[in-house]
Amino acid sequence: MKREKPCRIAVIGLIGRSMFFSVPHFHAGGETVHATEFYEEWGGKGFNQAVAAARQGAKVSFLGKVGNEADSCAVSAFCEKEGIAPVVYYSDPSVLPTACAAILTDGSGETRVTVARGAELDEADVDCGFKDKIAAADVLLLNNEVPEEVNLRASEIAEANGVKVIFNPAPSRPVPEALKRRVFLWTPNEFEEAALGDVPGEVVVTLGAKGCRIRSTGETVPAPPARAVDSTGAGDVFNGVLAVRLAEGAPLREACAAANAAAAQSVETRCVLPSIPYRFPDKKENSRC
Repeated sequence: MKREKPCRIAVIGLIGRSMFFSVPHFHAGGETVHATEFYEEWGGKGFNQAVAAARQGAKVSFLGKVGNEADSCAVSAFCEKEGIAPVVYYSDPSVLPTACAAILTDGSGETRVTVARGAELDEADVDCGFKDKIAAADVLLLNNEVPEEVNLRASEIAEANGVKVIFNPAPSRPVPEALKRRVFLWTPNEFEEAALGDVPGEVVVTLGAKGCRIRSTGETVPAPPARAVDSTGAGDVFNGVLAVRLAEGAPLREACAAANAAAAQSVETRCVLPSIPYRFPDKKENSRC
Protein backbone atom coordinates (compact mmCIF):
# COMPACT_ATOMS: atom_id res chain seq x y z
CA MET A 1 0.00 0.00 0.00
CA LYS A 2 1.36 3.41 -0.95
CA ARG A 3 1.80 5.83 1.94
CA GLU A 4 -0.03 9.14 1.65
CA LYS A 5 2.65 10.93 3.68
CA PRO A 6 6.44 10.49 3.94
CA CYS A 7 7.59 8.19 6.69
CA ARG A 8 9.26 9.73 9.74
CA ILE A 9 12.79 8.78 10.78
CA ALA A 10 14.49 10.03 13.95
CA VAL A 11 18.29 9.73 14.01
CA ILE A 12 20.80 10.36 16.81
CA GLY A 13 24.51 10.55 16.22
CA LEU A 14 27.89 12.19 16.47
CA ILE A 15 28.75 15.16 14.24
CA GLY A 16 32.25 16.16 13.28
CA ARG A 17 34.54 17.39 10.59
CA SER A 18 35.51 14.65 8.14
CA MET A 19 38.87 15.21 6.45
CA PHE A 20 39.50 13.00 3.43
CA PHE A 21 42.99 12.22 2.19
CA SER A 22 43.57 10.29 -1.04
CA VAL A 23 46.87 8.41 -0.75
CA PRO A 24 48.73 6.08 -3.12
CA HIS A 25 49.07 3.52 -0.29
CA PHE A 26 48.66 3.28 3.46
CA HIS A 27 51.52 4.00 5.86
CA ALA A 28 54.09 1.39 6.79
CA GLY A 29 55.93 1.91 10.07
CA GLY A 30 57.12 5.49 10.41
CA GLU A 31 56.59 6.30 6.73
CA THR A 32 55.33 9.72 5.66
CA VAL A 33 52.83 9.49 2.80
CA HIS A 34 51.88 12.52 0.69
CA ALA A 35 48.18 12.86 -0.14
CA THR A 36 47.20 13.42 -3.76
CA GLU A 37 43.85 15.01 -2.83
CA PHE A 38 42.22 16.55 0.25
CA TYR A 39 38.55 17.29 0.99
CA GLU A 40 36.58 18.31 4.07
CA GLU A 41 32.90 17.92 4.96
CA TRP A 42 30.58 17.35 7.93
CA GLY A 43 30.19 13.71 8.93
CA GLY A 44 29.48 11.07 11.55
CA LYS A 45 27.49 7.83 11.32
CA GLY A 46 24.18 9.23 12.51
CA PHE A 47 24.63 12.43 10.50
CA ASN A 48 25.34 10.49 7.30
CA GLN A 49 22.42 8.15 7.96
CA ALA A 50 20.10 11.12 8.42
CA VAL A 51 21.17 12.59 5.07
CA ALA A 52 20.71 9.21 3.37
CA ALA A 53 17.19 8.85 4.81
CA ALA A 54 16.24 12.39 3.82
CA ARG A 55 17.42 11.81 0.24
CA GLN A 56 15.08 8.81 0.14
CA GLY A 57 12.16 11.16 0.67
CA ALA A 58 11.62 10.57 4.40
CA LYS A 59 10.80 13.27 6.93
CA VAL A 60 13.94 13.16 9.07
CA SER A 61 14.83 14.61 12.47
CA PHE A 62 18.40 14.57 13.71
CA LEU A 63 19.96 15.10 17.15
CA GLY A 64 23.67 15.82 17.55
CA LYS A 65 26.20 17.98 19.37
CA VAL A 66 29.22 20.05 18.34
CA GLY A 67 31.87 22.08 20.13
CA ASN A 68 30.77 25.67 19.49
CA GLU A 69 27.91 27.87 18.33
CA ALA A 70 29.36 28.57 14.89
CA ASP A 71 29.57 24.86 14.08
CA SER A 72 26.03 24.36 15.40
CA CYS A 73 24.76 27.03 13.02
CA ALA A 74 26.70 25.57 10.08
CA VAL A 75 25.48 22.01 10.68
CA SER A 76 21.89 23.17 11.22
CA ALA A 77 21.98 25.16 7.98
CA PHE A 78 23.24 22.13 6.06
CA CYS A 79 20.54 19.92 7.58
CA GLU A 80 17.81 22.37 6.70
CA LYS A 81 19.04 22.50 3.12
CA GLU A 82 18.75 18.70 3.02
CA GLY A 83 15.21 18.82 4.43
CA ILE A 84 16.29 17.52 7.84
CA ALA A 85 14.87 18.98 11.06
CA PRO A 86 18.01 19.50 13.19
CA VAL A 87 18.43 19.69 16.96
CA VAL A 88 22.12 20.54 17.25
CA TYR A 89 23.47 21.49 20.66
CA TYR A 90 26.91 22.91 21.34
CA SER A 91 29.26 22.68 24.32
CA ASP A 92 32.07 24.84 25.65
CA PRO A 93 34.86 24.60 23.02
CA SER A 94 37.50 25.00 25.73
CA VAL A 95 36.31 21.72 27.22
CA LEU A 96 35.29 19.60 24.22
CA PRO A 97 35.81 20.75 20.63
CA THR A 98 33.78 19.52 17.67
CA ALA A 99 34.62 15.91 16.80
CA CYS A 100 36.97 15.26 13.89
CA ALA A 101 37.83 12.28 11.69
CA ALA A 102 40.71 11.69 9.29
CA ILE A 103 39.84 9.26 6.47
CA LEU A 104 42.59 7.87 4.27
CA THR A 105 41.60 6.18 0.99
CA ASP A 106 44.13 4.26 -1.08
CA GLY A 107 44.16 3.56 -4.81
CA SER A 108 41.92 0.48 -4.45
CA GLY A 109 39.15 2.31 -2.59
CA GLU A 110 39.98 0.82 0.83
CA THR A 111 39.85 3.19 3.80
CA ARG A 112 41.48 3.78 7.19
CA VAL A 113 39.71 6.05 9.70
CA THR A 114 40.97 7.83 12.84
CA VAL A 115 38.41 9.65 15.02
CA ALA A 116 38.76 12.28 17.77
CA ARG A 117 35.35 12.10 19.48
CA GLY A 118 35.01 15.67 20.79
CA ALA A 119 31.66 17.03 22.01
CA GLU A 120 29.09 14.39 22.94
CA LEU A 121 25.40 14.25 23.72
CA ASP A 122 24.04 13.32 27.13
CA GLU A 123 20.73 11.91 28.37
CA ALA A 124 19.36 15.39 29.14
CA ASP A 125 19.80 16.43 25.51
CA VAL A 126 17.44 13.64 24.44
CA ASP A 127 14.70 14.72 26.86
CA CYS A 128 15.16 18.44 26.36
CA GLY A 129 14.92 18.73 22.59
CA PHE A 130 14.25 15.39 20.95
CA LYS A 131 11.72 13.43 22.96
CA ASP A 132 8.77 14.56 20.82
CA LYS A 133 10.70 13.81 17.60
CA ILE A 134 11.25 10.22 18.68
CA ALA A 135 7.65 9.79 19.81
CA ALA A 136 6.37 10.96 16.41
CA ALA A 137 8.71 8.77 14.35
CA ASP A 138 8.05 5.49 12.57
CA VAL A 139 11.65 4.39 13.12
CA LEU A 140 14.43 5.49 15.49
CA LEU A 141 17.90 4.89 14.06
CA LEU A 142 20.71 4.53 16.62
CA ASN A 143 24.44 3.70 16.59
CA ASN A 144 27.36 3.38 19.02
CA GLU A 145 29.04 6.71 18.24
CA VAL A 146 27.03 8.30 21.07
CA PRO A 147 27.22 7.48 24.82
CA GLU A 148 25.36 4.43 26.08
CA GLU A 149 23.00 6.47 28.26
CA VAL A 150 21.83 8.43 25.21
CA ASN A 151 20.83 5.27 23.34
CA LEU A 152 19.18 3.85 26.47
CA ARG A 153 17.03 6.92 27.02
CA ALA A 154 16.15 7.29 23.35
CA SER A 155 15.16 3.62 23.07
CA GLU A 156 13.07 3.93 26.24
CA ILE A 157 11.10 6.80 24.67
CA ALA A 158 10.72 4.80 21.45
CA GLU A 159 9.42 1.75 23.32
CA ALA A 160 6.87 3.86 25.22
CA ASN A 161 5.53 5.24 21.94
CA GLY A 162 5.55 2.08 19.81
CA VAL A 163 8.44 3.29 17.64
CA LYS A 164 10.65 0.64 16.01
CA VAL A 165 14.36 0.85 16.82
CA ILE A 166 17.02 -0.01 14.25
CA PHE A 167 20.44 -0.28 15.86
CA ASN A 168 23.72 -0.09 13.96
CA PRO A 169 26.16 -1.46 16.59
CA ALA A 170 29.19 0.40 15.26
CA PRO A 171 31.77 0.86 16.58
CA SER A 172 31.49 -2.44 18.44
CA ARG A 173 30.99 -2.39 22.22
CA PRO A 174 28.87 -4.33 24.75
CA VAL A 175 25.16 -3.52 24.56
CA PRO A 176 23.07 -3.26 27.78
CA GLU A 177 20.31 -5.83 28.15
CA ALA A 178 17.70 -3.09 28.54
CA LEU A 179 18.64 -1.75 25.13
CA LYS A 180 18.85 -5.18 23.49
CA ARG A 181 15.22 -6.01 24.20
CA ARG A 182 14.03 -2.74 22.63
CA VAL A 183 15.71 -3.26 19.26
CA PHE A 184 13.59 -4.35 16.31
CA LEU A 185 16.49 -4.78 13.87
CA TRP A 186 20.30 -4.91 14.18
CA THR A 187 22.67 -4.00 11.33
CA PRO A 188 26.22 -5.12 12.23
CA ASN A 189 29.02 -5.89 9.82
CA GLU A 190 30.69 -9.31 10.12
CA PHE A 191 33.13 -8.19 12.81
CA GLU A 192 30.38 -6.51 14.84
CA GLU A 193 28.10 -9.54 14.46
CA ALA A 194 30.68 -11.78 16.12
CA ALA A 195 30.89 -9.41 19.10
CA LEU A 196 27.11 -8.96 19.21
CA GLY A 197 26.25 -12.64 19.66
CA ASP A 198 22.66 -13.76 20.11
CA VAL A 199 20.19 -10.90 20.48
CA PRO A 200 16.41 -10.46 20.35
CA GLY A 201 15.09 -9.08 17.08
CA GLU A 202 16.16 -9.60 13.49
CA VAL A 203 19.78 -9.18 12.39
CA VAL A 204 20.92 -8.04 8.96
CA VAL A 205 24.68 -8.43 8.54
CA THR A 206 26.34 -6.14 6.00
CA LEU A 207 28.91 -7.92 3.82
CA GLY A 208 30.40 -5.09 1.78
CA ALA A 209 30.49 -5.85 -1.94
CA LYS A 210 28.72 -9.19 -1.30
CA GLY A 211 25.55 -7.45 -0.06
CA CYS A 212 23.98 -8.50 3.24
CA ARG A 213 22.77 -11.59 5.08
CA ILE A 214 19.45 -11.98 6.91
CA ARG A 215 20.21 -14.00 10.03
CA SER A 216 16.75 -15.53 10.57
CA THR A 217 16.72 -17.16 7.12
CA GLY A 218 20.44 -17.38 6.34
CA GLU A 219 19.72 -15.79 2.97
CA THR A 220 22.31 -13.54 1.38
CA VAL A 221 20.82 -10.61 -0.50
CA PRO A 222 23.41 -9.73 -3.18
CA ALA A 223 24.58 -6.23 -4.00
CA PRO A 224 24.83 -5.06 -7.62
CA PRO A 225 28.36 -4.75 -9.04
CA ALA A 226 30.09 -1.43 -8.45
CA ARG A 227 33.37 0.21 -9.44
CA ALA A 228 34.56 1.17 -5.99
CA VAL A 229 36.66 4.30 -5.53
CA ASP A 230 35.78 5.11 -1.89
CA SER A 231 33.84 2.85 0.49
CA THR A 232 33.58 5.46 3.27
CA GLY A 233 29.99 5.93 4.39
CA ALA A 234 28.56 3.01 2.42
CA GLY A 235 27.34 1.39 5.64
CA ASP A 236 25.63 4.62 6.65
CA VAL A 237 23.88 4.79 3.29
CA PHE A 238 22.74 1.19 3.77
CA ASN A 239 21.28 1.96 7.19
CA GLY A 240 19.51 5.15 6.12
CA VAL A 241 17.90 3.55 3.09
CA LEU A 242 16.97 0.37 4.96
CA ALA A 243 15.27 2.39 7.70
CA VAL A 244 13.18 4.32 5.20
CA ARG A 245 12.06 1.32 3.19
CA LEU A 246 11.08 -0.62 6.31
CA ALA A 247 9.25 2.41 7.71
CA GLU A 248 7.32 2.55 4.44
CA GLY A 249 6.23 -1.06 4.93
CA ALA A 250 8.51 -2.86 2.46
CA PRO A 251 9.30 -6.54 3.19
CA LEU A 252 12.74 -7.04 4.72
CA ARG A 253 14.32 -8.64 1.65
CA GLU A 254 13.04 -5.85 -0.60
CA ALA A 255 14.32 -3.22 1.81
CA CYS A 256 17.73 -4.94 1.94
CA ALA A 257 17.95 -5.02 -1.85
CA ALA A 258 17.23 -1.28 -2.04
CA ALA A 259 19.79 -0.56 0.67
CA ASN A 260 22.40 -2.70 -1.11
CA ALA A 261 21.80 -0.87 -4.37
CA ALA A 262 22.16 2.55 -2.76
CA ALA A 263 25.33 1.52 -0.90
CA ALA A 264 26.83 0.11 -4.10
CA GLN A 265 26.09 3.36 -5.91
CA SER A 266 27.71 5.36 -3.12
CA VAL A 267 31.12 3.66 -3.35
CA GLU A 268 31.53 4.91 -6.92
CA THR A 269 31.94 8.54 -5.74
CA ARG A 270 34.62 9.98 -3.47
CA CYS A 271 33.78 11.48 -0.05
CA VAL A 272 30.51 10.75 1.73
CA LEU A 273 27.96 13.53 1.25
CA PRO A 274 28.38 13.76 -2.55
CA SER A 275 28.13 9.96 -2.76
CA ILE A 276 24.79 9.57 -0.95
CA PRO A 277 22.23 8.87 -3.69
CA TYR A 278 18.89 10.56 -4.23
CA ARG A 279 15.85 8.35 -4.65
CA PHE A 280 14.26 11.03 -6.82
CA PRO A 281 17.10 12.51 -8.95
CA ASP A 282 15.00 15.50 -10.03
CA LYS A 283 15.29 16.79 -6.44
CA LYS A 284 19.06 16.54 -6.41
CA GLU A 285 21.09 19.58 -5.44
CA ASN A 286 24.83 20.03 -5.64
CA SER A 287 26.66 18.73 -2.56
CA ARG A 288 30.37 19.25 -2.31
CA CYS A 289 33.07 18.16 0.08
